[in-house]
Amino acid sequence: MMSKKKLGLDDLGGFVFSTDNDFDVDANNSDQIETPAPKDQHLEAHFSNKGRGGKIVTVIKGFEGNDDDLNSLGKTLKKKCGVGGSVKDGEIIIQGDVRNKVMEFLKHDGYSVKRVGG
Repeated sequence: MMSKKKLGLDDLGGFVFSTDNDFDVDANNSDQIETPAPKDQHLEAHFSNKGRGGKIVTVIKGFEGNDDDLNSLGKTLKKKCGVGGSVKDGEIIIQGDVRNKVMEFLKHDGYSVKRVGG
């Protein structure tokens, strides 16, 4: 099994070197944000085709929480819709106009979802 290649500073833990003798890695590792419960999340389902070569996508915005939970939600939505997509800049991007399907799944899981645009 091949190990994942380290590509940037984020993959190395966020810092490379500190000159502070009293620096404590664990005390400064506050990037693990607590993810609120689904009922406390207010998401927006957007329709977009700008900047994507005319391809239509559904964009889910407004997720609060850590990146692992966002990636997990994105993976679940892609699987349930049977389409591809990605997670970038705190947004879930799903191929095609599947807002109705995505909103149905999110509401079933307890999220508050609002349809935005077109």
